[in-house]
Amino acid sequence: DDNERFFDYRREHARTDWDQGGKPRKEWMQLLGEARRRADKAGFLRYALPKAYGGSDGTHLGMAIIREHLAAKGLGLFNDLQNEASVVGNFPTIRMVEEHGNDQQKAEYIPKLADGSMAFAFGLTEPSHGSDATWMSTVATLEGDFWVINGQKTWNTGVDHASHDLVFARTSGEAGGHSGLTCFVVPMSSPGVKIEEYLWTFNMPTDHARVSFTDVRIPNDGMHVLGKPGRGLELAQCFVHENRIRQAASGLGAAQYCVNRAVARARERKTFGKPLASNQAIQFPLVELQTECEMLRLLIRKTAWEMDQVHPHDLEGAVGDKVSMCNYRGNRLCCEAADRAIQVFGGWGYSRYEPFEHIYRHHRRY
Repeated sequence: DDNERFFDYRREHARTDWDQGGKPRKEWMQLLGEARRRADKAGFLRYALPKAYGGSDGTHLGMAIIREHLAAKGLGLFNDLQNEASVVGNFPTIRMVEEHGNDQQKAEYIPKLADGSMAFAFGLTEPSHGSDATWMSTVATLEGDFWVINGQKTWNTGVDHASHDLVFARTSGEAGGHSGLTCFVVPMSSPGVKIEEYLWTFNMPTDHARVSFTDVRIPNDGMHVLGKPGRGLELAQCFVHENRIRQAASGLGAAQYCVNRAVARARERKTFGKPLASNQAIQFPLVELQTECEMLRLLIRKTAWEMDQVHPHDLEGAVGDKVSMCNYRGNRLCCEAADRAIQVFGGWGYSRYEPFEHIYRHHRRY
């Protein structure tokens, strides 16, 4: 009955099962699940999804505005960025299925992904390959009616609760080539799939793991290969662009929250008989941060609008660079704002009684 423990100074311990690899505690995931169900019942959760799947045909611009608005309110069950849990859902894997899946996959996967009865993890990064994904070492070879996957993924997001893992592997072409990668829908229960370890992170709990795939056999049917074989990079970019513009908007909102709280604190806190806000050493850094917020807000919304004007398959060429700029600056700005809020709040800012350390540690991830 004490849900505040997941958000106040006890949050990291309350959320983390330290004896189970640092994964999220069952109670925390149950609370997020209940919030998801209530948001879905209220009609908020599926805003970004097509109307055919209970959504509102939400736009990238709309999602950017919503994500910023919710993040600017601080920590709460309505929008927990650490777990990508929100009353207005972010569904990049559904977008992948919608844009690249066949009719059978759409009918089977999208309703279950939307209601939470199925969950996809995302396996792109490897121990030796991160941004250079086209050089990945994981391979899949076709043997009769089955694809056989061998390799490893690391920072494999979401495997703690996933029913399936979206595993990218090279199926043709040369290392470094943009073509030849394929996305497989791999049941986590498949023989040969092994979670080797959960990777402890700056902000706990963790949903990132190192996963090995040893002779994992996946049927070469219409359900287990997502998109066209050899075109997996397009699916990865679909996921990345969806997430990055929304992470940028969330970073902006969290930065605005930190600035707002710091300004309020500086006005109410008195030192040497006068408000802390009367000192230029306090004023100038906050003014600079607010200026950054205003400029970044325009770039994010312009980029999100531009994303709405092009076909999803053309996002990389049309606005990929702008999406990366938004993501880079949004999360750096958030970390700078959180650090400044800690400074303005003094000892209390350094404590866990304020959320700034949590905000900093989460957004430093990006």
